[in-house]
Parts: sequence; C-alpha cells; structure tokens
Amino acid sequence: MRVLITGGAGFIGSNYVRQTLGGYLKELARITVLDKLTYAGNVNNLSKELKNEYEFIKGDICDWNLVNSLASRNDVIINFAAETHVDHSIKNSKNFIESNIIGVQNLLQASLENNVKTFIQISTDEVYGSITDGSASEDFLLKPSSPYSASKAAGDLIAYSYFKTFGMDVRITRCTNNYGPYQFPEKIIPLFITNLIRGKKIPIYGNGNNIREWIHVDDHCRGIHSVLLNGKAGEVYNIGSGNELSNNNLANIILQKMDRNQSDIEFVNDRKGHDFRYSVNSKKIIDNLKFKPLVNFDYGITNTINWYIDNKEWWQSIEALK
Repeated sequence: MRVLITGGAGFIGSNYVRQTLGGYLKELARITVLDKLTYAGNVNNLSKELKNEYEFIKGDICDWNLVNSLASRNDVIINFAAETHVDHSIKNSKNFIESNIIGVQNLLQASLENNVKTFIQISTDEVYGSITDGSASEDFLLKPSSPYSASKAAGDLIAYSYFKTFGMDVRITRCTNNYGPYQFPEKIIPLFITNLIRGKKIPIYGNGNNIREWIHVDDHCRGIHSVLLNGKAGEVYNIGSGNELSNNNLANIILQKMDRNQSDIEFVNDRKGHDFRYSVNSKKIIDNLKFKPLVNFDYGITNTINWYIDNKEWWQSIEALK
C-alpha cells in the first residue's frame, strides 16, 4: 500500500505519520508526506528516528502538476492539509478557500485521473454548526458558521460528489476538538498551557460557557486508521469522545494541574459568530468499525501539559513563525 499524506507535518497529520510508521502499517506501506510548511507545519513534528522510512516533499496541494505526479504513484491519499484557525478565517478567508476547497478539488481530480484506490477527507465537527441539544449524526444538516467551517463543508461536499458522480472510493471523517503534543500554541489548550508557563493570563472568549467535545489526537488517528482499513466508500464517520467541557471548565482543569488559580483568567471580547456548542454522535464508527477512544482525558491533559513544559524549545521556536 502506497500512501500519500497531505498536511503530514501539521499537528494531526504528523501524529498519524508517527503512529503509522511506529506500528499501524509498518512494512506494509510506503509513506509520502506532502506539506506546504506554513507557520503551523513543521518537519520537526515528524519522527527523526524514522526519517528514512518516509519521503518528505515540500509543496502545496493547490499545485496541480505536483499533486498529479504524486497521485500517479500512490494507492491512498489521506488529506489532512487545511487552513484551520477560525480567527484567521474571520480576518481573511482567502487562504481557507484556496486550501480547503480548491486544494481538495485538485487532490480529488488527480485521484480520479490516476486511479487512486481510496481517498480520505479529514474534516471537522464544525461543519454541523452550533448544536444546543443532542449530538450531530453523519446525516445532520451542515450549517457552518465561520469561513473556516464553511470552506471545510464545501470540501466535504466536493469530495462526496466524486463518489456519487465517478464512483470513487471517497470516505470522510469529522472529528471533535483535538489536543495533545505538537499542537501549535494558537489553539486553546496549548495557548492556555504556554501562557501559564510564561506567567501570562489565559484569555477566554465571552463568558466562557461555550462547550466543545475533546479527543486526544492519538484516538483521532486511531479512528482515521479504522476508516482506512474498514470504512466504506461514500460514507461519513464522526469521531468523538463524548467528553464535553465548557471553556471555563477546561481552563479550571488546566489551572488546577498547573497550580494556578482563577486570577490567571482574563475574559476577552467574544469571537464573531462564536458557536455555543459542538457535539457529535459517534455510534456509527463505534458500532460498524469497532472504534473507541482509549485516552482518558485526565491522563491525556496531564501528559499534554508535561509535554509543553518539557519541550519549551519546540513551541518557543515556532511561535515566531506565526
């Protein structure tokens, strides 16, 4: 199996590469990593010990010639490549439209023309929009709120159209909020942790009651791999944990674990169009693919905090690239 992993130097993609080389596929796969290396992509996220086990190419999924060439020599494409930060999309959505829509179409067309066996589009629970009660199943109405989530929803629909129109084996995953090592410090959990390490306050939007469902990146990658091995063409799979926390609760957990208190919280003006709550129903992947998250949140967040404490050089060196 020859696998092209786009966005493979980012937070989630690099974790998948490390786990794949460390045990998922081992000698069964030849891995090619394609990454544009924007501020959130870093070759140091990839395994230095296993650097001879994969091919790394710096490039853009919007580059047709490059994408077409890579598709011609791979059996599977897993697309992690995306612009993902909501605040950035509110300021200027151009890069999000290019990467999350045009780039996805590029990859799909190249897959079609080169008979790529399986295409997996990595998406987000944010495409469902804010949910007051219950949880979104895979057939839930797409109602994205931000330019970021709208661009991801568009990418999902284009991907599905290649299944319906051309019969391509396209599979889509939609995951909840991820956390863990190697996440760029602009995201909420590493932002809180690194601010506290530096003696700064942690910023919380609005009143802090907004709710997110949290899953460790290792579990997300296990879910993706179960979709690769056992998923079906044309299907969408939600990947969640059931672990919902308000931003206030999340902040208090981190404060307690880092021996700080609520005086270290700074409430700031709310984000425009800020969704109140995300929650997905993961019954489909649990029942059909026998997937379940394994990382307990208390264990996962403790290890994540310790990782950022022990790896200051990593996040201090990349913050300047933002």
